[in-house]
Amino acid sequence: MGMLNTVLSRCEFQEFPPVLVDVGASSGLNPGWKALAKYSICIAFDADDREMASTRRASKVYRELYVYNRALTSGPEGPSDFYLTQSPSCSSLLRPNHKKLSVWEYAERFRVCKKTSVQTVNFGTVLSELKLGQVDWFKTDSQGTDLRLFLSLGSSVIQKLLVAEFEPGIIDAYEGEDKLWEVMRAMDERDFWMADIEIKGSNRINKAMLDGFGRFEQTYMLHLLKVSPGWAEVLYLNSFTDAEGIFSMRDYLLGWVCASLKERHGFALELAVAGEERFEDAVFDTLKKYSLRRIRTSYANVSGYFPLLIRALRKWKRLRTLQWFRPAENQGSKFV
Repeated sequence: MGMLNTVLSRCEFQEFPPVLVDVGASSGLNPGWKALAKYSICIAFDADDREMASTRRASKVYRELYVYNRALTSGPEGPSDFYLTQSPSCSSLLRPNHKKLSVWEYAERFRVCKKTSVQTVNFGTVLSELKLGQVDWFKTDSQGTDLRLFLSLGSSVIQKLLVAEFEPGIIDAYEGEDKLWEVMRAMDERDFWMADIEIKGSNRINKAMLDGFGRFEQTYMLHLLKVSPGWAEVLYLNSFTDAEGIFSMRDYLLGWVCASLKERHGFALELAVAGEERFEDAVFDTLKKYSLRRIRTSYANVSGYFPLLIRALRKWKRLRTLQWFRPAENQGSKFV
């Protein structure tokens, strides 16, 4: 992380530190921000405060941390219905779709313990309060409203956003939720590229059927059944097409840091080359060399397995020459 710290310690980030937004932070802030934390302003939202203790403790880690125990909304601010579920990570402004969830093993997590009223806040209000005009990394796990919250940032903020992380649904877990296919369509219309996607899920077996098995069977059966897709964790990086010259040197540097953190070293190299051409600053040559080293180191790590593979192939060929390994010439005998 030495090179990343060197970049983040530059003067460009003293006046304009990285701005990170975490929507749905009850179980803790994004662990992928560890290297950025002490240089960054972090804004965290979650209306369900049952597991917010770890998030609040992170104030010692970040340069600045603002925790909003309110629900972020894309609509008007004010009181709104909020559904507290058995699992705090499943609580949402949207009502769980119990009919569709009933056939899934994890349906109980979405059981509504209490319907309450919470105060909602609009993202524009928060940026105005904190006197911030830009967001660099937007991560949302809002339980059904990821896309609408992203779009509520506004076109000028989205255009300069460097990283966007979503956790949209694939099945109908909430009534009227934003789905993965909608997120993909919306991002395809904007200057972003998908850098990563991980499909998560559950077992399709309803509680009544599951209860028909013993406790031991239930415990181990769920680990052996094939998991079906239920939701996805998807990461997008800004493509930096920059046709209008909207990205500053600070943005290119931070874009390179983000790409390197996510181990997208080919794209990091691309940004370093583009930054060097545009700004003619020697720092980009250093970043370019760093990215090249990381790419070649990755190649070296993989190529280290080649000798093992070659030895295994040679051993296999030697075994093929042994008499007992040859096909039997006598059709009436299984072995020679």
